[in-house]
Amino acid sequence: MYNEHEPAIIMDSIIIKGKVILAGAGPGDPDLVTVKTANYLQRADVVLTDRLVSEVILARYVKPSAEIVEVGKQCRKGISTPQETINELLVKYALQGKLVVRLKGGDVSFFSNVLDELGTLVANEIPYEIVPGVTAASGAAAYAGMPLTARDHATAVRFLTYYTSTVVSEAYWEELANTNDTLVFYMSSATLDTLVNKLMEYRIDNSKQIAVIEQATTAYQQVYISSVHEYENKLKGQAFLSPSLVIIGKVVGLHERFKWFQGGDAGE
Repeated sequence: MYNEHEPAIIMDSIIIKGKVILAGAGPGDPDLVTVKTANYLQRADVVLTDRLVSEVILARYVKPSAEIVEVGKQCRKGISTPQETINELLVKYALQGKLVVRLKGGDVSFFSNVLDELGTLVANEIPYEIVPGVTAASGAAAYAGMPLTARDHATAVRFLTYYTSTVVSEAYWEELANTNDTLVFYMSSATLDTLVNKLMEYRIDNSKQIAVIEQATTAYQQVYISSVHEYENKLKGQAFLSPSLVIIGKVVGLHERFKWFQGGDAGE
């Protein structure tokens, strides 16, 4: 049995190791951190944190004696901590017998490199735990008043990303254009013009709308809405602030009726 707060030592050929917690910090509002993640942050010896994690979360929950290591990724701007470096840091601190929290924005299982980190931990026989968080899709949709699977508006919801033309096949574009599912695109605001063009190419229905939600659930949240067919005149070419989430479907039309959150209200 290991003690997560004692340095790793070799005793009778047994290595006493720490533990790594892979935890989601939620979509931005500090109040959306789960109780379990908050409890682990209060106990952690080391926190490896992503770029999108709110500084309020770190200040509120991480104990003063803990070491905070920023390992953010922002590849389009050339600011990125290599995944290999992150993996090495997880192993390094765990083998010192420390409790390590690997803190990611949103939920750890949605469009993150958690698989690489899990593989590293298993290969090094390091104990770990996965703690879910509120993902950007559910946070953005809730704060914008758009239930993702609202009855009579959507039959299901799909979580996608589109950052290069090789990600989605032509056959799948046609399916996406004709489905009644709500489409949620992560990390796709920079390729949004092409994304909309592909859906138009396959004759997406005139009733479908598109929403781009900047910095969802935070005081800086902004919601931009257009019908897909009016996108070119209303939103094309606009540079959206990171992080931005794209929602496409009939549920976007619910925003005007059910919007409740105004930027500036978060955390009050």
